[in-house]
Formats: sequence, C-alpha cells, structure tokens
Amino acid sequence: MYLREKTVVVIDVLRASTTVTAALYNGAKEIIPVATVESAMKIVGNLYGDVRLLGGERNGKMIEGFNLGNSPLEYTEERVFGKAIVYSTTNGSLAMVKARYAKVMVVASFVNLSAVAAFVEDVTGSRNEEESDIIILCAGRNGFYSLEDSVCAGMLIEKLSARKPALTSECGDAGIVSLTMFKRHSRSLLKMLKNSEHGKYLSAIGYGDDLKFCAAVDSLPVVPQLLGNVVKLKKDGDSSKGSFS
Repeated sequence: MYLREKTVVVIDVLRASTTVTAALYNGAKEIIPVATVESAMKIVGNLYGDVRLLGGERNGKMIEGFNLGNSPLEYTEERVFGKAIVYSTTNGSLAMVKARYAKVMVVASFVNLSAVAAFVEDVTGSRNEEESDIIILCAGRNGFYSLEDSVCAGMLIEKLSARKPALTSECGDAGIVSLTMFKRHSRSLLKMLKNSEHGKYLSAIGYGDDLKFCAAVDSLPVVPQLLGNVVKLKKDGDSSKGSFS
C-alpha cells in the first residue's frame, strides 16, 4: 500500500471533514467511516441502540433511514454527545477509508487547519520523516477536482512551509497549484465556497448556511485522528497507526 508509511491528511471541506470535526468537538465518542450504506447498516446493527447514530449523505441529502445528514450544523452537542456515529458520505468517508492503512491519518478542514498543521509538524519532527512522507488526500467531488479542497490543501502547505521552507519546492505540481489557489482566494474563503461548484449545489438544495460554518478558520481547534478502526479526537500521546479490519 502506497500510503502505509505515510502521514495522511484527508480534506473534504464541503462537508465531511468539517462535519466530522464538529461532531467530535461537540462530544461524539467516535466516528466510524464506511464506504457504503450497506456497510453502515451492518456495523450499526452490532452497536448498542442508545449509543449509536447513522450519519451521512448521498448527493448532499440525508440517506433514508439515517439519523443525521452531512450538515455540520446538525451535529450539535445535544444530538451527538457520547455517541458513536457510523458515517457514510459520497466523497469524504471514501477518502478516509482509502487512507486506513496510513501510518498516521488525520482529518482537516478550514475549521481546524492550524491544529492539524501543528500536529503534523510534531509527528513528522518526532519521527524524522521527510516532507515527502506527508500526503494531503483531497476527497474531491465524484472523482473530480474540487476547488475548496485544493484551497484548503494550499493553506495547509503554507502553514507547514513556514517552519519547513523546503516543503514548497518538494510538494509537486498539485501542491504548487493548491498553494497558488489558496493565495488567490485567501482574502475571502466564504466567497470562494459560494462560487465553487459544490458550494452552489449545496446552496441550491438548502444548505447555504453550511458554507459560512465551513469557512470559519480555526473555529474548532481539534484534531480528528484515525485510531484503530475509528476516528477520534487526538489526545496527548496518541499517534497510533490506523488499520481497518
């Protein structure tokens, strides 16, 4: 596996990365990312009824029979505190599943960007890893390029480059493009989200308020990290290798 020895940062700004971060910030016990609705139903059936929820979407809308959709505004403390959330989305959960064999996997978005950058710096520094061992995995949209994920990746690269200047020259063409796009849109991330293809779609189906939440840089200063088979809040000393059965 290409990602097996890497530190992987998964980004899906609209909306999985933001929603996972919001859920854990508001007290969710853990997030169990899965690729399919069938897998979600199978897993949730093995959990105690009063401590689990089904969350996710297809085409931006809540899946029939699920408790929650994919709006970060739904994942309030009242709804998610102490709960395990089996989570399946069109793009974001797939990216998390793809990264399951990484040495370290964390979830990033604008709302927790600085916290993730600091964590990545600590991990790579303590393990004496090269910059090339950091992989930023943008979920994209239905297999295609996503402006908002690229801009977020560029913001992360800029923050990491502040302490490791060599990173800019070693991040490859995709990284250079992401950095360029961030610099172009850094003055108004919300405007960028509103003008993005997916942002326009979310607004059209009634989720325009999510865009403002997703654009709030460092509003949720926590690090969701894959630990074993689930995503939990990173705690001091946690850097366990991710692995799904």
